[in-house]
Amino acid sequence: MKNKYKVTLKVNGEERECYVEAGDALIELIRDKIGIKGTKTACDKGDCGACTVIMNGKAVKSCITPALQADGAEITTIEGLAIKGKLHPLQEEFVEIAAVQCGYCTPGLIMSAKALLDENNNPTEEEVKEAISGNICRCTGYVKPIKAILNAAEKLNGGANK
Repeated sequence: MKNKYKVTLKVNGEERECYVEAGDALIELIRDKIGIKGTKTACDKGDCGACTVIMNGKAVKSCITPALQADGAEITTIEGLAIKGKLHPLQEEFVEIAAVQCGYCTPGLIMSAKALLDENNNPTEEEVKEAISGNICRCTGYVKPIKAILNAAEKLNGGANK
């Protein structure tokens, strides 16, 4: 029998307590133990970014982040961005300008962008490209996601970025 370790964390503002094994990844904790499914699993190697969440204010790839590192952490997933049913400006902009195609990479792209905007609310296009460089999207060509992120930054700044 494998050892189980108690992990206490806050996910999308809600206190959670789970038991994990030493080799469990954060994605397993989020999807399988807590049941939040918006965070996608794809490569399981940290290469594609589909699993990106925000942990303690930083974008992390949850497929390669040990679940034990989440003990005491604050995690935000794509589901945690909407407040009282209202989409976050990033989510709104991705929808508004159709910055999604298949949508599989979208949660990870948005979470990487959210971490950027939390640190830099007025990024340049180059800074946006750098922030999402760890997210692979095979459908969009990145033009619309980058525009959506820049538009969201402008919205969050009350239109002051122009």
